[in-house]
Amino acid sequence: MRNPRIYAPVPLSANQTVELPENASHHVGRVLRMKAGEPLVLFNGEGGCWQATISEITKKAVFAVPTEFMADDRESNLTISLGQTLSRGERMDYAIQKAVECGVTEITPLFTERCEVKLKSERADKRIRGWQQMIISACEQCGRNRVPVIHQPMLLSEWLESRSTELNFVLHHRTEKALEGYGKPASVSLLIGPEGGLTADEIAQAEAKQFHPLALGPRVLRTETAPVAAISLMQYLWGDWK
Repeated sequence: MRNPRIYAPVPLSANQTVELPENASHHVGRVLRMKAGEPLVLFNGEGGCWQATISEITKKAVFAVPTEFMADDRESNLTISLGQTLSRGERMDYAIQKAVECGVTEITPLFTERCEVKLKSERADKRIRGWQQMIISACEQCGRNRVPVIHQPMLLSEWLESRSTELNFVLHHRTEKALEGYGKPASVSLLIGPEGGLTADEIAQAEAKQFHPLALGPRVLRTETAPVAAISLMQYLWGDWK
């Protein structure tokens, strides 16, 4: 029997009936077409998850009863902050979704010199809501019980100023510096450029803020592939991919 994982940002406690939020109710009732009495797993982003049972489904809402708490923490010991230059359409979506699956902690979309995406406030809010739902879906799929944060888009200079992580890296093809020779950090910031790459001035700006240049082999990675490859390697070296 299927036992889908559903994000429900509401208080959860044993044997206390909860109404699932609108998006979750639609997914359970209309998309999955589940019925009363069927099992599902609920998590609210506070850590751990609950085995639950659907108690009632109406035209507008789904109700469930949590029964057993599972202290299942699948978060990495490595905090990873991703600064990802905005890219067009599915490329940005892919980068965000896969970064979540790989264990990223927070994501900030960035405006850089060669960024071709222009987001006004209303459109930016819509994109953020879409990315937030994508992050939730990725967490439901991959088993994460804490939902990574996606911040409002900001200028590269502002993001660089806000960094307080132990190690920082700027990924680009003008260097041959590999991911080796560093101690084991508890937190990392990773900067990824756009399709055309970061400019020399932007790389210098990052390096002035203690960002180490980083290359992942001799091949040039796409902007949506680069964070997946880099985060995977960091998780293997310093995180929970052992």
